Amino acid sequence: MKKIGVLLILLVLAGLAWLFIPWHGAAPEVDAVGDPTRGEYVLAMGGCVACHTDEKNGGAVLAGGRALATPFGTFHSPNITPDPETGIGGWTIGEFVRAMREGLSPDGQHYYPSFPYPSYAKMTEQDVVDLKAYLDTVQPVNAPFKGHDLGFPVNIRQTLAGWKLLFLDAEPFEPDPAKPESWNRGAYLVQGPGHCGECHTPRNPLGGPDDSRYLAGNPVGAEGKSTPNITPDETGIADWSANDIAFALESGLTPDYDSFGGGMGEVVDDATSKLTKEDREAIAEFLLSLPPVESAVKKDETPSE
Repeated sequence: MKKIGVLLILLVLAGLAWLFIPWHGAAPEVDAVGDPTRGEYVLAMGGCVACHTDEKNGGAVLAGGRALATPFGTFHSPNITPDPETGIGGWTIGEFVRAMREGLSPDGQHYYPSFPYPSYAKMTEQDVVDLKAYLDTVQPVNAPFKGHDLGFPVNIRQTLAGWKLLFLDAEPFEPDPAKPESWNRGAYLVQGPGHCGECHTPRNPLGGPDDSRYLAGNPVGAEGKSTPNITPDETGIADWSANDIAFALESGLTPDYDSFGGGMGEVVDDATSKLTKEDREAIAEFLLSLPPVESAVKKDETPSE
């Protein structure tokens, strides 16, 4: 029994060491050269402006500071301008790639998944490198990080190591050779840079996505608002055509000429309206190919979009 007790203590100590000691090595060396023109388009694909700009309070573009209220507390977005002190001006390409793929800061600290790196991990390395090339060209703004307002135990950042073990799949997107190129493009945009599942998929008590209800809507999304079902179920977008979806992503208007509000209105303004017609059509093709899933949002919960 004494040996078993000692073994259990060692296992607990090993687990604590794994959680609290940053074992991460140096960021990878990345040889790819970024194209800032393509990177500006990737910025739109990722919808970065809306989250990283505190427009409500007159914040500078991409200087961070926007508050994001969630059931786990309030997160604030960081400055991603090339300011060397408060932004990402001192980051290497490898550090930026690691942040996007693994949710790790240059010094190896874990990022909270309010930064949707579980989706950005699906992006191609070239898209990530191009994005960094564009961000390096924007106006630097000195805007210190505001910090997060989180309760226990969420405020213990090291616990994110366990969260990632459960919920982070850092493998890049792999095209399905049995599907047409347009479908694969739509799948990439939705699952990767567009990170649609981060808002439109319900969460479990640990904050991980309920993959069995992918894109079926979220009763308690960002800022306490629900998000609608965007699968082709009768409680979702079953009566939308591909043209309806593509037009909505361009104009912000639904098939009955209602307008998107809240977060989705910002997504259209800052992201999907800036995409090519072909990319919006690819997104529509992919969404309509998904298995229908009954909405996770109850009838008496009005979606914010």
